[in-house]
Amino acid sequence: MAALFALADCNAFYAACEEVFNPQLKDQPIVVLSNNDGCIVARSKAAQALGIKMGQPLFKAQDLITRHQVQVYSSNYSLYGDMSARVMTSLAEVTPSLEVYSIDECFLDLSSFSQVDLTDLCYQAQAKIKQYTGIPVSFGIGSTKTQAKLANYIAKAGQSGIFNLTTVEPEPILAQVAVENVWGVGKRSAKALRSQGIQTALQLRDAPQGWIKQRFGVVLLRTVLELQGCSCLPLELSPIPRKGMTVSRSFGRPVESLAELKQAVSTYVSRAAQKLRREQLTATGLKVFVITSRFSTPQYQNSVSVTLPVATNDTAELIHYALKALEAIYRSNFKFKKAGVILLGLVPVKQFQPDLLDGRDRQRDRTLMQTMDQINAQLGAGTIQFAVAGFDQPWQLRAQFRSQRYTTHWDELLTVKA
Repeated sequence: MAALFALADCNAFYAACEEVFNPQLKDQPIVVLSNNDGCIVARSKAAQALGIKMGQPLFKAQDLITRHQVQVYSSNYSLYGDMSARVMTSLAEVTPSLEVYSIDECFLDLSSFSQVDLTDLCYQAQAKIKQYTGIPVSFGIGSTKTQAKLANYIAKAGQSGIFNLTTVEPEPILAQVAVENVWGVGKRSAKALRSQGIQTALQLRDAPQGWIKQRFGVVLLRTVLELQGCSCLPLELSPIPRKGMTVSRSFGRPVESLAELKQAVSTYVSRAAQKLRREQLTATGLKVFVITSRFSTPQYQNSVSVTLPVATNDTAELIHYALKALEAIYRSNFKFKKAGVILLGLVPVKQFQPDLLDGRDRQRDRTLMQTMDQINAQLGAGTIQFAVAGFDQPWQLRAQFRSQRYTTHWDELLTVKA
């Protein structure tokens, strides 16, 4: 059975999420900002047409934004994450064999649909997702994941948002795609390839395999083989277990006091611990770090790692060790810009190794955490939290233009007036 893949990619995903709950934004220029409203990380098609660049600082684009009445939004990760989950659930109705590649991209294995009109199948999926979620999705179809990614690149430039590379002569298409736009080709590799006269996807496909392997390694060789139609990258149906987990944020304003740093670190630990429990993992160690702004004087940064006596995902226990680590590296008279927590040595809960000298009631702790997670899942994140995280958190990152979290917070549901 020949391999067939499709890449589903949400169009201008963050901007599309904002448009779903505010139809007046349709066809309007929209930009979404990074943490602390610093840089532009998403643009609608209309915003792209104005020349607003990805990654551009907000202040540098302010003239265009004011002149063309561009709608500006802070990142609303709660909304985007939930909308992403809805899109992926809809895609799972097409085929259960899928790999969620990013928040707005998903590979689908269509090998079992070889007797079906794949373009029509994608049209149906596109319409279903639009109906269920309101999010526009483009589909690229190819005999390998790299070809599907390239086909999606072509699809986004078209009107229908669907392109099947397996039904056309690929050479004219590959000849129009710059080598740096091929999935798996980084900036350095693209520069080196161009210096050797390889400027397009077609030239890369036809490059000598031995030379590619010797000069660039086996990773780029796989890309060449994939462009030739030889599937080297199967779907990752079971995500590789992660070995670490980081939660960190830049502060909305400089933080000087230890009390506020403790609030921030406790908040980050709480989020990380909840993720651990959701993924059935425990941490064997943690690392806490603090950083001042590179533009402030004096400057200071430090970190400390802690090996936990017993692997755990208990929020209270992790907070206890994280705050001790923070106290060890805190220095007064510094204006801190960022802090974070890294959970290390993650292992599955099933591999839990008890300690004969452990005095904690682990069963009680697990029951408490399960109850806490259930309440927060039913009534909203943060309904129950540890007091040390604080309730008034003035250090939180700026989100001046954030829209409502329509699908994840009861007090921010969409209001319909009839």
